[in-house]
Amino acid sequence: MELAYYSDYAVRLVNTEEPARGKDVLTSVEAVRDLFGTNKEAARRATDADVTRFRSVRARLRAVFEAADGGDETLSVNLLNSLLLEFPVSPQISGHNFRDEDGRPLWHMHLADHPSNATAGYAAIAAMGLAFHLTEYGVDRLGLCEAPPCRNAYLDTSTNRSRRYCSDRCATRANVAAYRARKRLEADRSERTGLAAESAQRASANGER
Repeated sequence: MELAYYSDYAVRLVNTEEPARGKDVLTSVEAVRDLFGTNKEAARRATDADVTRFRSVRARLRAVFEAADGGDETLSVNLLNSLLLEFPVSPQISGHNFRDEDGRPLWHMHLADHPSNATAGYAAIAAMGLAFHLTEYGVDRLGLCEAPPCRNAYLDTSTNRSRRYCSDRCATRANVAAYRARKRLEADRSERTGLAAESAQRASANGER
């Protein structure tokens, strides 16, 4: 499994909540298990107690993204380092489930967690994946969606560091809003220009009398 895959664990967890909209889907053990995706074995470890623990880790991961989005690289790194220290993993070389044409293992890096509970396992993988992404691409590649009120987290993998939204849907919504704002501004300017011209004409007419 590629290390880039693990960074999505952090995004997935952070985006279970939309604070500005008052939405939170992380309300049950089933929601916790869904976050593990295809990792059914790890998901089965989740209990009701993990709901509260997951929310705590989520807040700390969001803080990492908020610091990065605000341009505070040092704070973002420090917050992430605290998670790495609290939830360690053991990198291992693995070849399971991946074979080349000759049947030989396709060796790759795998993050082996040794958790005391489901939250510890998920947090370890999410923090390490995010750390790999941060050190490989830079802190400024951790972003929060600019389409209000969304603020979902995303990882910018664009070639020119141009990503500003978490999804195409938010990008479209923001572009439509910006277009409508420009049209309103143009209409206001046109109206003011028309009123000014009308006022000037009246003044000129009064002056000729």
